[in-house]
Amino acid sequence: MTTPLQLDGNTLSLSDIRDVAARNRPVEVTADSLDRVAKARALVDKVAAGDEASYGINTGFGTLAEVRIEKKDLQTLQRNLIVSHAAGVGQPLSIPEARGLLLLRCNVLAKGFSGVRPSTLKLAVEMLNRGVTPVVPERGSVGASGDLAPLAHLALVIIGEGEAFFDGVRMPGRDALRKAGLEPVVLEAKEGLTLVNGTQAMCAVGVPTLLHAEELAELFDIAGAMTIEGMLGSHQPFIEAVHAVRPHPGHGTVSTHMRSLLKDSALVETHADCAKVQDPYSMRCIPQVHGAAREGLTFARRILEVEVNAGTDNPLVFADTGEIVSAGNFHGQPISFALDVVAMSLTQLSSISERRVEQMVNPALSGLPPFLARNSGLNSGFMIAQVTSAALVAESRILCHPASVDSIPSSAGREDHVSMGMTAALKARQVVEHARYVAAIELLVAAQALDFRDPKKTVPGRGVKAAHDLIRSRVSHMDVDRELHKDINAVAALLDSGELLATVRAACS
Repeated sequence: MTTPLQLDGNTLSLSDIRDVAARNRPVEVTADSLDRVAKARALVDKVAAGDEASYGINTGFGTLAEVRIEKKDLQTLQRNLIVSHAAGVGQPLSIPEARGLLLLRCNVLAKGFSGVRPSTLKLAVEMLNRGVTPVVPERGSVGASGDLAPLAHLALVIIGEGEAFFDGVRMPGRDALRKAGLEPVVLEAKEGLTLVNGTQAMCAVGVPTLLHAEELAELFDIAGAMTIEGMLGSHQPFIEAVHAVRPHPGHGTVSTHMRSLLKDSALVETHADCAKVQDPYSMRCIPQVHGAAREGLTFARRILEVEVNAGTDNPLVFADTGEIVSAGNFHGQPISFALDVVAMSLTQLSSISERRVEQMVNPALSGLPPFLARNSGLNSGFMIAQVTSAALVAESRILCHPASVDSIPSSAGREDHVSMGMTAALKARQVVEHARYVAAIELLVAAQALDFRDPKKTVPGRGVKAAHDLIRSRVSHMDVDRELHKDINAVAALLDSGELLATVRAACS
């Protein structure tokens, strides 16, 4: 039986999120966390019972913060907040993304600065463990006061409304809870506001996007190394001395990786005395371009690792000092910047990859048959594979227009600067999906180029050989034209499964 993840609001990792969201690892809240939650709740109850105005506890919200609410109406206030804010539209988040959203919200509540009741937190955790997944439309958040609309759709199920997935079926939220043996809650003072304030939707999309991007960065190195060998390119740009005089960490990481992928190449010896002096930038500058992208992803990881364990409520409840403080931790600007950088990083990896594909299919540049087709003219070979890659790169460049520098005032000017963090997350997710296909196309084309070098007789580098052998075990050499989309999807499936990465890592170890 899988060991439950211990949720304490402080130690959640990005890989933990993947384990729970995509692999259904169970979750438990630690005893210390429940104690902190109870203490914060006691302070909220004390304030709610008094006569002093406190934002979100006995007042309206946003520009209605100065409107006092009678004690008898506090439960109605919280429900009204949830149903009115559930204004999302568009396709729902995928089930793993929605589970990630629920997990991240549970982690914030477990931190102990939200003021929620322990019973409400326990219900949210049991929804995760029993497979009740809220239906959350992906559009409708401007990223401050956090992801209000997506989180409201999540909260609807907690109160027995809205919709949820259970056993793969979409149904009313109350029915999903009942089938899972759970009962909805009636929200008390501040709990509705607690459930909708925060950056968890942008993170729920952003975390798996980043993890996928990190894998693709490694795969683009593999594709680049295959192209180097297929094009009889030089290994000199990857030597340690080159990195030492310009010691950017990403440059060093990629140079080291390229050396491991190309190690023991016999193919490189075949062109030791060739007349070519330099390779094109798309090959020669792999460490510089891939390395810069890696550093962008490192920046994004640092931001997200902090954010998934951050207190993002408003107001924040500090039980130790007795303070309830209205501030701005819900603002998504750090995540918005980070996810824009993810999109830009993957677009650059895609852009340079497409140029390498052009090098291989263009006979004036490669010295290989036109479009890598043996009987070109009768066969078009990989002509349109390059066009598809170019189309994906062009769209990705458009999607790189930064969401993080945009803002549109809301809530009658009270929320006058917003982050567009969810927009950045959705754009980055699309760019990464495009990059997946771009990487698959380069790997497919590079395998064809390598075939013309007879890799069985003259063996390429370790990592390149492992990648080529695996691809050829699933996709045969193309002698005559066939439906290329099937080959592209077959290679993309190798990327998705992790088999290509694992095989190449093992070969290089």
